[in-house]
Amino acid sequence: MNENRNVKIRVRNLTKVFGNQPKKALEMHKEGMKRPEIFDKTGQTLGLSDINFDVYEGELLVIMGLSGSGKSTLIRCLNRLIEPTEGEIVIDGENIPELSDKALLECRRRHFSMVFQNFALFPHRTVQQNAEFGLEIRGVDKEERSKVARKALEHVGLNGWEDAYPNQLSGGMQQRVGLARALANDSTVLLMDEAFSALDPLIRGDMQQELLELQHRMQKTTVFITHDLDEAINIGDRIILLKDGAIVQIGTPEEILTHPADDYVARFIEGVDMSRILTAQHAMRPVRATAREEDGPRTTLRKMNENGIDSIYVTTRDRKLLGLAEVDAVEQAAKEGKDTIRDYLTQDFRAVGPDEPLHNLFAMFSEKSFPIAVVDDSRKLLGVVVKGAVLDELARAAEPAEVGADESEAGTDTANENIAAAGDA
Repeated sequence: MNENRNVKIRVRNLTKVFGNQPKKALEMHKEGMKRPEIFDKTGQTLGLSDINFDVYEGELLVIMGLSGSGKSTLIRCLNRLIEPTEGEIVIDGENIPELSDKALLECRRRHFSMVFQNFALFPHRTVQQNAEFGLEIRGVDKEERSKVARKALEHVGLNGWEDAYPNQLSGGMQQRVGLARALANDSTVLLMDEAFSALDPLIRGDMQQELLELQHRMQKTTVFITHDLDEAINIGDRIILLKDGAIVQIGTPEEILTHPADDYVARFIEGVDMSRILTAQHAMRPVRATAREEDGPRTTLRKMNENGIDSIYVTTRDRKLLGLAEVDAVEQAAKEGKDTIRDYLTQDFRAVGPDEPLHNLFAMFSEKSFPIAVVDDSRKLLGVVVKGAVLDELARAAEPAEVGADESEAGTDTANENIAAAGDA
């Protein structure tokens, strides 16, 4: 799906060693040694190992993994807050590791804004002044930066709070200020490091939804770090899953959940509620028969009898859904000698888009158990979902993955603790 999208950031062979003997650690790594063994022999921690991926324009890419997996090291390497040991990080033709200090500063100002877990607000500054801060240090005049900051605050729903101070705001509102400050800088890439982790679950869910709405409106290229699989699934266009400083899988949430790359990924996703991931499109079946709006009652009854159904969806010639005809209503139309069934249609049925999660469908099956219509944005009938198809799809998704690796691979090892000490939270 990404073949025709522009690449914003290209990362190739990115490696980071924490310690004073990086060459020795790299030589051992190239000989096939793993992170724990390298640490035991050298005291060097292999924070990142041969990282390769692209970030596309307008994409919300999630980088996730357990504590010590290298995710925060990776995001800080992107803007060179941490110096890579080897590799390329190319944004719009510039290879960031090769930039001079002056060029790097300009690159950061042009391309990168960060939103942190701890909000990083100035307590003595108002909401407006916090939102303006990045523009202020860039020398933007007061009138212009005030205008831009107010617009950014409006984007995140903080109209009317410009004169408040951080201690007067909830955690979610404080994070919105941090997000507004990043948006005001008008950088091309937004880096978010565990941005919602400090929030309580309800506020966190709200912020995830607001980020998705903001992403839809602004199409900002975003790299989001999290350790939470549910969060990654909720917001990510694609997910990069890290383990011990290496990528174990890149894919859409659906690809990772339905086709885990290895036993580690399969164990990582155990317990995920697949009904929240799989959608109506997965359980959708072709429509056995439809009636057209110009069909008379006897034609409609014939279609229903031939297909053994007691209700039928009625569409226009181009498949736009008009309503549902039930057998009793159609028989009544026939008795009354009507030429059309238009006046006998009911709207008492459920229609959903193809992306509707399966867990939302169960409550939609009425006592009459009409198939749920699946329609596109123009209300064209794409197919139907019956209760049995939902159960079948969930049953297939719930089939256990084969797990054959050593149990020790499922968790973090002792070397992971050294990542935290080296600066990767």
